[in-house]
Amino acid sequence: MKLVSLKFMYLRTIINQYFRLNFSDMKTKMNFRICVMLVFFVLTTSVIQAQVVDKKEAELKRLEASVNTAKGKVAVLERKTAVADSLITAGTKMISESKSETKTVEAEIKKLDKEFAAQQKPLTKLTTSKDKEEATQARNDLKALNTKYKADSKALTTRLSTATKKATTGDANINKGKAAKAAAKDAMKAAKETLAVAQKKYDTASGAGQTSTKDKKKK
Repeated sequence: MKLVSLKFMYLRTIINQYFRLNFSDMKTKMNFRICVMLVFFVLTTSVIQAQVVDKKEAELKRLEASVNTAKGKVAVLERKTAVADSLITAGTKMISESKSETKTVEAEIKKLDKEFAAQQKPLTKLTTSKDKEEATQARNDLKALNTKYKADSKALTTRLSTATKKATTGDANINKGKAAKAAAKDAMKAAKETLAVAQKKYDTASGAGQTSTKDKKKK
């Protein structure tokens, strides 16, 4: 556009000179008119070319914006897929830990019941002893044993409940992750197709597609 401005300045100079000239013959006037017409033609052509260039640049920017928008959508869906995979991985790990903890707690409960039964039986028998002191001590010991058993049993039950909740949470995470991944997969297909179309339009407009085709033919 700077070049066009310079040409307009040049035209103005010529016109100013025109009014200062002493046209003594028709031939001089005719030549000058032809010169002015040529200058107008050159300037008009330059303006049209500049407008075409500006229009092409605006179109390329619009197409580039479409490509960037499409890339952004693909990137968002990729992040959603990654989050979904993380949920599935975390859920699977939680279920595995829950199974291991449940197995351990169940073994400890079985051991606790066995030890309680083994200790309870002789103490119960001693509570009927004819020796009152011995019977009283046995009852006290049995009471303490029952208290300890209930506390230990409660602690193990809490651990078992926690392990069960972990499995439930893990299962929910897996289901949530799978659903999110499936939704992202469906959306990703459409997003990549949109990106491919936008990229092709941009490459065609910028000439990048033609260069790529020529390179392939050379190979």
